[in-house]
Amino acid sequence: MRNEPERVDWVRCIPFLILHLGCIGVIWTGASAVAVWTAVALYFARMFAVTGIHHRYFSHKTYSTSRAGQFLLALFGGTAVQRGALWWAYHHRHHHQHSDEPEDAHSPHVHGFWWSHVGWITSRRNFPTDYSQVRDLTKYPELVFLNRFDAIVPIAFAFAVFGFGKLLEIHAPGLHTSGWQMLVWGFFISTTLLFHGTSCINSMAHLMGRRRYKTEDDSRNSLLLAFITLGEGWHNNHHRYQSSTRNGFYWWEVDITYYTLRALSWTGFIWGLKAVPKSVLAEGELSDHHSSVAAARRAALVHPEYASLRRVVPAAAAIAVATMNAAHGTAPLPAPVHPQSSQVADKSPVAETGR
Repeated sequence: MRNEPERVDWVRCIPFLILHLGCIGVIWTGASAVAVWTAVALYFARMFAVTGIHHRYFSHKTYSTSRAGQFLLALFGGTAVQRGALWWAYHHRHHHQHSDEPEDAHSPHVHGFWWSHVGWITSRRNFPTDYSQVRDLTKYPELVFLNRFDAIVPIAFAFAVFGFGKLLEIHAPGLHTSGWQMLVWGFFISTTLLFHGTSCINSMAHLMGRRRYKTEDDSRNSLLLAFITLGEGWHNNHHRYQSSTRNGFYWWEVDITYYTLRALSWTGFIWGLKAVPKSVLAEGELSDHHSSVAAARRAALVHPEYASLRRVVPAAAAIAVATMNAAHGTAPLPAPVHPQSSQVADKSPVAETGR
């Protein structure tokens, strides 16, 4: 199948279409506060399943866990309804090998925005899993089973969401929800938003944002995408060094997936979180410095009327330092006396009178 041309396989699109059409059910079920907040909670919980499990564990093995823990992670990842863990890991590893090249299945530079966002998963060519590329995972038959029968967990999850709504309908009628309403909000709407949130990395993280590292592709860092995807928006960082557990390399780069994994490591369920090498951090800091200098130069050219600030700011800084010294009672150091200065002083009228 990998040798087939890129084209939509409409039969493969049926589950995807059902997922989106299910959102229309809100017309009949309506909304309630508990249903909406459940949808929000399940969006972020399962976004972590995508970013922290499918991506940072199965695709890159940035931390370790037990075999039983690995199976539980795969089960939780299945609730995201984004195929099996091995399929996800294979396609992501393939993306890194051919990023923004013709072989990249979802490069917006090669295939356009919409194909990279949604079209590529409708192609028959991208449906199978190349198990030869995930040999480290295929040695676990339980993972292969979940990957081959990847509809089991999503269907079970949908029934669980429906059952949760039904229980609330019976035992907490004051919440004004029902099984069908919870299914529409907690499964169909939440899962659809989850898909498009994840897909923003494929379609937008190579188009919007800034580039700290000069990678061979056009990956970029975006704070907005980092919020939507719990830290995956630091895409240029990730393409520079894939083996780190954190994508937000610096403290100011929000990475909720990493914070959650760090907290999970305190329980002993996972361990061996991999750090960013100091050399990579130093490279990024140097690049940020050069970018700041270049931006200042461009600003001076575009707005020459602000060039005087380059003279004003140092003077203001000197005044601020002098003020701080005065506030703390720090006297300025006396100026050094040079021999020539002494000779000049001896020739002054006062010196002559003293003789």
